[in-house]
Amino acid sequence: MNPFRANDIATYDIGTRDLKVPLDTKDRILDVAEEIFAEKGYSATSMRTITSRANVNLAAVNYHFGSKAQLYQAVFQRRVAPMNRERIRALESLERKAGDTPLELDDILRSFVEPALKASMNPKQGGINFIRLLGRTHAEPGPEVHDFLPLMYDEVKKRYRNALAKALPDLSQEELSWRVHFVIGTIAFTLAGTDALEMIESCRYCDPADIEGIIQRLLPFLKGGLSAPSALPDHSN
Repeated sequence: MNPFRANDIATYDIGTRDLKVPLDTKDRILDVAEEIFAEKGYSATSMRTITSRANVNLAAVNYHFGSKAQLYQAVFQRRVAPMNRERIRALESLERKAGDTPLELDDILRSFVEPALKASMNPKQGGINFIRLLGRTHAEPGPEVHDFLPLMYDEVKKRYRNALAKALPDLSQEELSWRVHFVIGTIAFTLAGTDALEMIESCRYCDPADIEGIIQRLLPFLKGGLSAPSALPDHSN
């Protein structure tokens, strides 16, 4: 039986299930689980390892989260939900100012990239541990994320795809899909930060903590790829 059912997504809501246990217990469990999942992956992480490092018993984890699968979902929910709310707020602000006019690609891309880069530098938003976990899901996608993670990005995906389609009216749906795929891959690799940069000798001068510098270099690169002329026929019809 697949423990990650799409209609059984765990929602992280601190403080609503137990008033007797100290308020920081859930966060401590989530912080430790996030670190270990990023280090070992879902399958190789045992509940015993999590409870030992978090200094809690298994009953506490089960009480707050129900199961290992639901704990894994909650780790993502805690980080992805606020990041995506910030993205949507930024996009809606741009759309209000633009009215019926298509948004500029630079503005669309910045509103999407900036919240993720800020989160990668802020331990309170997950910092390097969550970014490494995201990188692991991109590099080693397994069944444990197939059912719930796409749903967490569903609204953001629709909103940004619509904005990009309006900004790039000459692209077919097929071509736009491929280019969005490449954009996400580039952003994911960029978010890997120091771990990824250290593998590339030519980037020994790069500073992964320079968020604005990264954005100023990344946006023209992404914009160039998105707006390049299509070299292949449209197969979407």
